[in-house]
Amino acid sequence: MQNEKRDIRALSKDQLRDFFVTNGDKAFRGNQVYEWLWSKGAHSFDDMTNLSKETRSMLESNFVINHIKVDLMQRSSDGTVKNAVRLHDGLVVESVLIPTPTRTTACVSSQVGCSLDCNFCATARLKRMRNLEPGEIYDQVLAIDRESRLYYNHPLSNIVFMGMGEPLMNYNNVIKAIEMITSDEGLGMSPKRITVSTSGIPKMIRKMADDEVKFKLAVSLHSAIDEVRAEIMPFSKNFPLIELRDSLIYWYQKTKSKITYEYVVWKGINDNKEAVEALVKFCKYVPCKVNLIEYNPIDDGIFQQASEQAVQDYIVALSKIDVVAKVRNSRGKDIDAACGQLANKEA
Repeated sequence: MQNEKRDIRALSKDQLRDFFVTNGDKAFRGNQVYEWLWSKGAHSFDDMTNLSKETRSMLESNFVINHIKVDLMQRSSDGTVKNAVRLHDGLVVESVLIPTPTRTTACVSSQVGCSLDCNFCATARLKRMRNLEPGEIYDQVLAIDRESRLYYNHPLSNIVFMGMGEPLMNYNNVIKAIEMITSDEGLGMSPKRITVSTSGIPKMIRKMADDEVKFKLAVSLHSAIDEVRAEIMPFSKNFPLIELRDSLIYWYQKTKSKITYEYVVWKGINDNKEAVEALVKFCKYVPCKVNLIEYNPIDDGIFQQASEQAVQDYIVALSKIDVVAKVRNSRGKDIDAACGQLANKEA
């Protein structure tokens, strides 16, 4: 529809100021609206109580606020909270609050469904329907920050882009969302508390380095052997490990920021000596740490968690080259909120 109203959050502060001047009002009204939209997270123009009814009506005539709505909130026995988030067009994504004794982390989505085809991930079985807008990403964080304050009595500590979707396939919107999350006019969160996790798209990793981003980078690796990785993550045939390696070296040269490798050890797939040695070699290229993630089955039995001994073999081998490897036990499994389980079962 040609006369469809524009989401007001697509406008910069300067564009909002210009809008008011063009409509015979003062430029500072744009500042007020901008604060309501981002710092205060207003869901409607009627929330903007320091604006006159006439001004709110004018905004209503010209714009919409495509805010999210938490359709369903589930709380796990371990304290994890999962939100089924309904978007303005009826589509649903999921985001998760993960608490520990010292902090709360938001795991947020960047796409509806996913562009990629990782065989072990439930989200990958959903076709990618669209990218999320910056405001929709921001809203997920805002909702979890409120839940963190309500249930755990402190603001959100960290954010990981490890929910639904491949963040680097929605690069511009993810970057805009992070700019608002870290802005003093938004949530004012330090970029060092934000991690963007990618399945490994070399061209975009280089772009992030060139853009001098300040957040942290995690790579979903799972194997340092091309043939094995291609079986697990078929799309990676287009991005050989040598290209990924070179982009990570470039990233570190530009940012001096250590990389985290996310790595699941599966029975009969990457629980052997060759796989361990390949990862050890890969970890020598760039300063890094490794998160060995507990696998969460998605019902078909093809992928199974490896033995504790197999995981221990990785830890011992990596410690010999001074790479810290930690086992990350999954949270929220009883509500399908753990890594790889986000699949809109309740939608």
